Amino acid sequence: MIVPELPSFLASLGGGEHKGLIIALFTVTALISRPFSGKIADRLGRKPVIMFGSLVCFVCSLLYPMMTTVFGFLFLRLVHGFSTGFTPTGQTAFLGDIIPAERRGEAMGLLGTAGTLGMAGGPALGGWISSSISLDAMFYCSSVFAVVSSLIVLSIRETVQERHPVSFRLLRIEKKDLFEPRVIAPCLVMGLCAYAYGNLFTIMPDFGAQMGIVNKGLLFTYFTVASFLIRLVAGRASDRIGRVKVLRISTALMTLSMIWVAVADTKLMLIIGASLYGLAQGATSPTLLAWAADLSDPEHKGRGVASLYIFMEFGIGLGAFLSGLIYADRVPMIMTTFLISSALSGVAFLYLLWVRRSVVEPRLAMP
Repeated sequence: MIVPELPSFLASLGGGEHKGLIIALFTVTALISRPFSGKIADRLGRKPVIMFGSLVCFVCSLLYPMMTTVFGFLFLRLVHGFSTGFTPTGQTAFLGDIIPAERRGEAMGLLGTAGTLGMAGGPALGGWISSSISLDAMFYCSSVFAVVSSLIVLSIRETVQERHPVSFRLLRIEKKDLFEPRVIAPCLVMGLCAYAYGNLFTIMPDFGAQMGIVNKGLLFTYFTVASFLIRLVAGRASDRIGRVKVLRISTALMTLSMIWVAVADTKLMLIIGASLYGLAQGATSPTLLAWAADLSDPEHKGRGVASLYIFMEFGIGLGAFLSGLIYADRVPMIMTTFLISSALSGVAFLYLLWVRRSVVEPRLAMP
């Protein structure tokens, strides 16, 4: 809801040259918090981790209207990253607990579909509220949604049976808590592909404005609708034909979609490019989540999922920061940013062609 409006909000505070930090700072905190959220999810439970992320989202959305300086805004973006650092880790580990392995891809696709429904309507709704009522009203509406999500989480049953008592020891991170070696393959693919996501969310609002698209959120709506349409199909396909086969197709499409966006010179071309990327990202994300859950030690599923999200946040943050640095409000450099994204997605595709499926993909029992 709020992401498409944040670049212009930051510019109104006098920080237009720092647009690349809008996503980058958010992902830095999310990345740093992943080892903590993974450990807490395994030791304390999935529900507390999900709830903490929702609480952060609620508080930060309330505070945005009070920000009057560039430093204050950027600091709040840093804090806001805790929401993404905690909630998705708990959600994914929770699903991994309650869904059998042979339907895990479908389940991750359903989780992604639910999130995509919000992401499809959020940007357009945020743009409408901002232009019709006020920017502050948009932030307050976002806060309300965070409260509703927290109420829903209260109704679910905790899946962690042996819970440790709350103590500061849970915040002590050891080397083994930082990364789960079993999930290295999906992590590498995630990091390479997530760069394009950070690039898109940083540059697309300005690119759309250059093409004469007034409601910048509509481009994200096209992207998320395409992502919504493919998620369940891709998740089920990965259950039947394997995670690696689906990822080879999706990363190839991601590579081509970034080239398409790079050369777009009309509104229609930009919309098609965003939609193609939505299809690619919508197929890649749930498949990688299911793959990581497959490979994780059952007792440390939170750590395995957190490891995947660490690579995702690193890729998104790097993509946002470098794209903003390369672009620097220079329109001719937009093409360069998306060609770099295409090259990295292409590396992920080549890695998936090279990797031995028998080593990195456990055989699932077919229904």
